[in-house]
Amino acid sequence: MTAQQFLHIRSVDDARARFGAVWAPGAPRTEVVALAHAGGRVLGRDVLSPEDLPPHPRSVVDGYAVRATDTFGASEGLPAYLAVVGEVPMGRLPGRAVGPGEAVWIPTGGVLPPGADAVVMVEHTELLPGGPPAAGAGGASAVEGIEIRRPAAPGENVIRPGEDIRRGHAVLRAGTFLRPQHVGLLAGLGITRVDATVPPRVAILSTGDEVVSPERNPEAGQVRDINGPALCAAVEAEGAQAVFCGIVPDRFEALLEATRAARENADLVLISGGSSVGLRDEVSRAIDAVGPPGVLVHGVAMKPGKPVVLGLCGGTPIVGLPGHPTTVLVVFHVFVREIIGRLQARAGEPTPVVQARLARRVASAAGRTDYLRVRLEHRDGALWAVPILGKSGLISTMAEADGLAVVPEAVEGIEMGDVVTVEVFAR
Repeated sequence: MTAQQFLHIRSVDDARARFGAVWAPGAPRTEVVALAHAGGRVLGRDVLSPEDLPPHPRSVVDGYAVRATDTFGASEGLPAYLAVVGEVPMGRLPGRAVGPGEAVWIPTGGVLPPGADAVVMVEHTELLPGGPPAAGAGGASAVEGIEIRRPAAPGENVIRPGEDIRRGHAVLRAGTFLRPQHVGLLAGLGITRVDATVPPRVAILSTGDEVVSPERNPEAGQVRDINGPALCAAVEAEGAQAVFCGIVPDRFEALLEATRAARENADLVLISGGSSVGLRDEVSRAIDAVGPPGVLVHGVAMKPGKPVVLGLCGGTPIVGLPGHPTTVLVVFHVFVREIIGRLQARAGEPTPVVQARLARRVASAAGRTDYLRVRLEHRDGALWAVPILGKSGLISTMAEADGLAVVPEAVEGIEMGDVVTVEVFAR
């Protein structure tokens, strides 16, 4: 690689396009996973509903199951009178139908009796002499009747069969990252096992003669490894398997050997440190030496993260991340998450964003994309993004941040009060 290639700085979008045009991951393997352990996994195939949900019409409130026509015209001044003839027991089908002029007490989630087509909320009724409905069997029989003080429309406060999910409908598509609400949906359908993609293995290397493992007490000039554990956590949060491969000294031969070994059993290799733009860059040399096509991108017009390296060795992506902890996590957010998602055949998910007003003026150089660490605050009904200032070597600035405010490359600065787009970190 020549010096001119080292200095070929690309925009964020150009870097993504350059890498994406060369690398096309193969279809991931799938495995059957018990639903209890499916959270954070990616579906390998569509899931079709085996039944209607709910299977029976159900009430969404505590109240009285009625025939809607019996309530038409009801008001505070001229209520409708209905006789209470029973109650719906929870967990069982109704014992009788609702006839003209009748009502049946029904709890939230209860199955609507035959003949009824609406539920009147208990708040819109008044009990007549005879006593309130009891929770036990036959409790409602003591009530002689109720007054209905507002009309109910057909279907009001009722979930119809299949209204939530229809039998045979594709409730979740292949590539869906399973979140708690997805697991709950599958449980509600009686689906207890799913086909999920096998989590990609992501090998992680930390580099630097000055870097020691977190359990050690650093000597003068040494620092604990922040990047390795942070990257492992970031990888696992994306549903991939993190494999930490140790700390590598600043020697080309050691780095080359470690990179080759890491690549053998990994779908992606991440190397933090040693990726500055210059002819003596050992990470770039190692990537080129491991296998073709080698380095595809070295240098991106972004701050922080300019020295990032995107490479490909025999089909395995290798990313060289700068050494500063904050920069490592920003580069992971901007580039690595997308690579992991492609390895999982994960459906494209837009990064969660919010619009917020910037709490102070920020200068920026045209021609690069800036990612500002910000804390989000609500002030007088508006959302504000408060920049967290500090050098990229300070991990505390990232720990305090709720997200990254993006300053586009065409913008030379943002004034206080201007609206910015904030890419919000997952919680």
